[in-house]
Amino acid sequence: MQLAGPNVWGPPADPECARQVLRLAVELGVTFFDTANAYGPRTVNQLIGEALRPIPEGVIVGNKVGAGRGPDGSWIITDHPDTVRRQVHEALTDVGTEASELTYLRLDGDTPGAQSQVPLEDSLGVLAELRDQGLIRRIGLSGASPEMLARAQRITPIAAVQNRFNLLDRSGVRVLADCEAQGITFVPYFPLASGRLTSYEELTAPAERLGAAPAQVALAWLLRRSPAVVVIPGTANPGHLRANIAAAEVAENLTEAEVTRLTRLADESDAVLDQPHQSTIDAHTSATERRH
Repeated sequence: MQLAGPNVWGPPADPECARQVLRLAVELGVTFFDTANAYGPRTVNQLIGEALRPIPEGVIVGNKVGAGRGPDGSWIITDHPDTVRRQVHEALTDVGTEASELTYLRLDGDTPGAQSQVPLEDSLGVLAELRDQGLIRRIGLSGASPEMLARAQRITPIAAVQNRFNLLDRSGVRVLADCEAQGITFVPYFPLASGRLTSYEELTAPAERLGAAPAQVALAWLLRRSPAVVVIPGTANPGHLRANIAAAEVAENLTEAEVTRLTRLADESDAVLDQPHQSTIDAHTSATERRH
């Protein structure tokens, strides 16, 4: 998201620097890139294609469709089946692959005021059709409520769910609980709470002890919060990229007491594990099929 121009609109000031960041990420062992048609729009997908084509073996590009931009740069839900189909084909062209390893459908379950244009069954049905044609290998959801996740799994296996979740915002905790129980990868977006974390003693104390930055501790907490979590911190800066990757080492060195204090920064009481909708999920969909 950070690789596009200001407000995630148009090209960056230095496209070659953006391409270098992408190449450096691969060199440093990053195997998952999270992007969307709406970033630019199409700008970031094109940068990924220019920098990494052919996509290295073992690298997954997760692309989001069903979201778009208004003429004023506003973010809108664009999940009409014809639009979803077109966006999938655009992403394949831009990234330069014959098939998408993971395509998310953007939903409105975690964004007040957002509204889908069509029933979930229609828009998600397009992705299932494209998967059957070999153009998509795994299907994910972005912005799903627990109820949407259950509905989706009656249509197709779900490999990953991307919802808002970080130290200060636990609104996605019920979906995280479902993902943990069902073997689905959970991808928290805005993992650094848009930079609002640096003043919390719960962060600064372990950061000072470990010689780390507070942002690294915030990412480390996500990694410790659940084995289902894959973090996606965005950056256009090579130094920040290296620091983000180093958060994995910070996670290994956080004490249980520090993790507990960080977890208590926000209320997670909405994590209701015994939810009736879980029993409606198709039994034949294995955890292996859902993970990527």
